Amino acid sequence: MNNVLRLAIVDPTDSSREALKTMLLGLESIWLEAECSRYDFFIDVVQQAEPDVAIINLDADPDRALELIREVTEAAPQCSVFVVSSSTEGGLILRAMRAGAKEFLSQPLRLEDLVDALNRLRERRFGTGGQKVQNCTVIAVTGATGGVGSTTIAVNLACALAQKETRSVGLIDLDLCLGDTDVLLDTIPEYTIADVAQNIDRLDFSLLKRSFTKHTSGVHLLPRPVHLQECGLIVPEDLQRVLGLLKALFTHLVIDLSKGFTANDLVAMMAANHVVLVTQIDLPCLRNVVRLLTSFNEVEGLSEKVKIVVNRMGMGDNQISIKKAQETIGREIFWEIPNDYRTVIEARNNGVPLVEFAPKAAVTTAIVRLAEALSGDEPAVQQEPVAPSGLGRLFSFLGKKG
Repeated sequence: MNNVLRLAIVDPTDSSREALKTMLLGLESIWLEAECSRYDFFIDVVQQAEPDVAIINLDADPDRALELIREVTEAAPQCSVFVVSSSTEGGLILRAMRAGAKEFLSQPLRLEDLVDALNRLRERRFGTGGQKVQNCTVIAVTGATGGVGSTTIAVNLACALAQKETRSVGLIDLDLCLGDTDVLLDTIPEYTIADVAQNIDRLDFSLLKRSFTKHTSGVHLLPRPVHLQECGLIVPEDLQRVLGLLKALFTHLVIDLSKGFTANDLVAMMAANHVVLVTQIDLPCLRNVVRLLTSFNEVEGLSEKVKIVVNRMGMGDNQISIKKAQETIGREIFWEIPNDYRTVIEARNNGVPLVEFAPKAAVTTAIVRLAEALSGDEPAVQQEPVAPSGLGRLFSFLGKKG
């Protein structure tokens, strides 16, 4: 597990408390263990939750809040107290520090100030010369259309990443209606993402980790709901919270998205370091790629994450060339997965990942190399495209349509 800081907050003012919660949800290696709206109840919350950090807003009642700082410091000396206040009066700051506060943050709270304070605490607690915080690499996988093999690539990408013992890999099936990652791994999970959503209010590291099913490949799987009626239980706000916790649990997280590009899919893509867009070299797929890239360009920070991966390369003599495809979509192809229908379908039908079923096959090698390029261990290197033969009348048609 990464060096995660567990937080508890108290603020009687709803608006500022909700603003702080929203800010914390976007931070990696941070977990909001508890929140409280009453000063009088907070000491009990701290004793039960045993957080690493207690954030106390002074503004509602400065005198009572200062007393609370002393109570928390005495009752839980392992807990560092941060205070937040709209007042910049020197006397109040001095009283807060004398009461035991480690950091004094100005309200309205700025994200960079909070991050700096947490980093200083992390350095004091974990040390700069010891183990550093290991960021999680999140890879979201989706398809330009159904049937292009995006789930196959997502599952096998996760299994390829898990081949290194230093990595801990989570696989989430976000195709809530029709996902089949569990089928490809021949597993019958005890829990699903719906179970996680139903327990979101009491979710912690232990409960979330138990929700995953560990495959023999080393991948930890959280599949889609069993019943279609449960799909609505997963909402973007809860998913964002879950992803924040998973980033602290795993070194690598692979998310198999739906083809609906829902609000949940967008949350996952924004959380991702890489968005793998799987396509085939045919006209319908390429036109969808263009449409999707146009939409992604309208979301700040999303387009640059997208990496185009061509699946089933070399499937037919009349296949469009890589060069023509790149001209059409206005984007370089990041990776190519060769066509090996027989090997892939046999692996799927047997519920065995390619790294176990056919470790020396060309399709397996391509996916393993893709996993290394996206792993975050080293800068991702663009694969040199190999243009297949087959320039036909389809090219002139594509040029007219593009």
